[in-house]
Amino acid sequence: MGSNTGGHGTSLAVIGAGVRGLGYARRAVAQGARVVAVAEPRRDTRSAFAAEFGIAPDLAFADPADLLAAGRLADGAVIASPDSCHADQAVAAAERGYAILLEKPMALREDDCLRIIEAVERAGVVFAVGHVLRYTPYTRALKALLDSGRIGRIISVEHLEPVGWWHQAHSFVRGNWRRADESGPMLLTKSCHDIDWLMHIMGEVPARTASFGSLSHFKASDKPSGATDRCVTCPVEQSCAYSAKRIYLRCVGDPVREYWPLSMVSADVTEAGILKALEDSPYGRCVYSCDNDVVDHQVVSMEFPSGATASFTMTAFTPLTHRRTRIFGTRGFLEGDGDRLSLHDFVSDLVEEHLITSAGASAADGHGGGDDALVAAFLSAAAGGDGSVLISDARTSLAGHQVVWAAEHARRTGTVVTIRKTVQPAK
Repeated sequence: MGSNTGGHGTSLAVIGAGVRGLGYARRAVAQGARVVAVAEPRRDTRSAFAAEFGIAPDLAFADPADLLAAGRLADGAVIASPDSCHADQAVAAAERGYAILLEKPMALREDDCLRIIEAVERAGVVFAVGHVLRYTPYTRALKALLDSGRIGRIISVEHLEPVGWWHQAHSFVRGNWRRADESGPMLLTKSCHDIDWLMHIMGEVPARTASFGSLSHFKASDKPSGATDRCVTCPVEQSCAYSAKRIYLRCVGDPVREYWPLSMVSADVTEAGILKALEDSPYGRCVYSCDNDVVDHQVVSMEFPSGATASFTMTAFTPLTHRRTRIFGTRGFLEGDGDRLSLHDFVSDLVEEHLITSAGASAADGHGGGDDALVAAFLSAAAGGDGSVLISDARTSLAGHQVVWAAEHARRTGTVVTIRKTVQPAK
């Protein structure tokens, strides 16, 4: 493994060659990095990934443990494996001296997050979690306005995550994150992005939280009369908002949508290939006949040490668009939708508009520019061995996860929960 400067030529090993691993790898290569090794259990996925990046056969591993046992094969490791694998793989990567880009969430349990923190700090390696919302041009512009004091002291925030009706069906009803016992609660696997983002813009960690939410719609009791368990055989499919046939066939011919979500359904992204896959794929199931149990809507209320409050709403029942936020300050009001910021100055009583050029909101679109910016920061940090260019760190990520776990406890028990801090965030 050779040395490098300035981020160009940084070598990477990728663990998990699915949508996120492939996306990070492509962005890294576009920015001058080299992908030299991969670990991916699925043979066809592994072969396609290795072919795309010119990876030598002896550096394409079926088992991530074999890659991590082979010594330090690259400057950095991108870990985009299933959430339950994150802790062991991140600890092993740190012990081998890799700079690490770990997809969110860090881990599913607090003790595993602490293991990662201990390993990273003991090894002194660069470490980033994929909290891409912090890195978008939109967030940078919003944070600059807040830090300038334009709206005074923040008193309260309203923040909405519009998951999108078909995205909920794809990922959280039919897909990999549908069950809390197999992945984690919705608030962790999907919305730890948003809890982390709220901490970022507020500049503090919540002290107390309460939460309400449930699985209200995607269950057997809401199944339409006459519906079958498969969309391809269902006589009422055409009138169903969650028809797998409609959702996925609309993606055919669109390169962005063929990358995600279509690639998760079938390697053959023709109409015939998709229809064939829906006959037995998990993605062809009726959304009212799945084994899902994560919530489809949730509200989290937070109180910060400063006395400021925030409310967060996650809901499936929207288009898939950028998050929307309202921030109420002592001198002004700031509202944003991912593309535009509107600031109402109470002193002048004037409203000013800030337009931000950003990409789409989904993983296929790069999360509004956040994926590219995170990769750029990580490559720079890995090349120089300096994590200060990163906006977050392991301790800060754990602090956000602890808010999530407290909110989930509050939701299940109907209580207001004081948030316990195992470690103090560094930023």
